[in-house]
Amino acid sequence: MTDNTQSEQGMTVVVTGASGRTGSRVAQAAEAAGLTVRAASRAQGFDWQDRSTWAATLGGADAAYLAYPTDVGSPDAARDIGLLAREAVELGVRRLVLLSSRGEDRARPTEDGVRESGADWTVVRAAWFAQNFSEGPMVEGLRQSGELVFPGGEVREPFIDVRDIADVVVAVLTAGERYVGQNVEISGARLLTFGEAVAEIAGATGRELTYRAVSPREYGAQLVGFGVPAQEVGFLVELFGELLDGRNSRLSDGVQEILGREPRDFADFAREAAAAGTWKA
Repeated sequence: MTDNTQSEQGMTVVVTGASGRTGSRVAQAAEAAGLTVRAASRAQGFDWQDRSTWAATLGGADAAYLAYPTDVGSPDAARDIGLLAREAVELGVRRLVLLSSRGEDRARPTEDGVRESGADWTVVRAAWFAQNFSEGPMVEGLRQSGELVFPGGEVREPFIDVRDIADVVVAVLTAGERYVGQNVEISGARLLTFGEAVAEIAGATGRELTYRAVSPREYGAQLVGFGVPAQEVGFLVELFGELLDGRNSRLSDGVQEILGREPRDFADFAREAAAAGTWKA
């Protein structure tokens, strides 16, 4: 092991969204790699909407993993991440890794905020999460009614396990200068339609589960009925219309390049989540 690797592994890394889908796995992977993790969430006193909480979280850290709580392509994300990235650099945080979305043009201003901060940056552009089927709003329909209603059509996506995202982030953080100034694209190993993904989940659970495709606008009307603010619904309708147009129906080799192994397979994710009772009615 080189001295550089030792110093990288001894770093203190701020993990935003440390209780969330990716942040919790990044924190676990970072700790397993010997990094000191400083969790950044509301429970720990960090609030994206309150800049007065940022300095206490960032001060004295060497690196930060940035994952915005809503979509990385929202105007709020571009503003807040840009401001936080600059403050991080002012406080001596040199290394920033941003979680972005593969194929999302709206995310570019947010990415630019990190690039222009003066930090040693890496942008990780990830495909659609496999865990979106097991954590968050999408799981309830499968669990309660046995149906997933979503505007995915017949588009094929290479769903990525968030544990692979975490492993990539930690590998990037501990690789010295190797991935500084790079955009890294990562995906799962196979292309699946949303219907095929639900069928694999059904096979893993032994339940009859179905997928019903709707238009982004129909899905937006459902979100309004669930109480989602109209402005947010409008953004999501436009976003889904763009991201689910087939532009991401391709594989990316970032996991193989950075980790030297194949991505975790969706079928393995489905079996593990089913065994944990995720989709039990």
